[in-house]
Amino acid sequence: GLVIDGRTLSVIFQGGLEEKFLELTRHCRSVLCCRSTPLQKSMVVKLVRRQLKVMTLSIGDGANDVSMIQAADVGIGISGQEGMQAVMASDFAVSRFKHLKKLLLVHGHWCYTRLAKMVIYFFYKNVSYVNLLFWYQFFCGFSGNTMIDYWQMIFFNLFFTSMPPLVFGILDRDVSAETLLGLPELYKNGQ
Repeated sequence: GLVIDGRTLSVIFQGGLEEKFLELTRHCRSVLCCRSTPLQKSMVVKLVRRQLKVMTLSIGDGANDVSMIQAADVGIGISGQEGMQAVMASDFAVSRFKHLKKLLLVHGHWCYTRLAKMVIYFFYKNVSYVNLLFWYQFFCGFSGNTMIDYWQMIFFNLFFTSMPPLVFGILDRDVSAETLLGLPELYKNGQ
């Protein structure tokens, strides 16, 4: 990891050393900016996103972190003594720093696996529906007749196939939270 302060960031941005700074950040898994202005924080996030083309995560707990949170792909606001500005500008909100581990490792893993299963479910559902319509055209001699009433076609996705996504979205947990916290490397398996 790299910890950098505001004075060093001003030297980097004013001296045209962005490329050397990015070369250094390529060898780091995380970059922490401390004692820097809100503009400097957002400039670092934008620079990394634009030049390295990677996904960025910003975590902040006060009003001075709002621009950085909004510049990142994913922003996490922590409600604290400095107010709720960071929480209001973020994608996710937690009450304390200690909850970040559970948010990223547990809920991130569950969300990833649920989305992957739902994509497969939607492909299966649509392939089966189109396959049914395809074979019906052989039965009716390719006359263009509709097999299903239009209202049934409209409500097919709304009523007939809405239960599995709701059940998966609410109840599906492939691994328990304790296991995910104990083995953080399980997050990489889904990727």
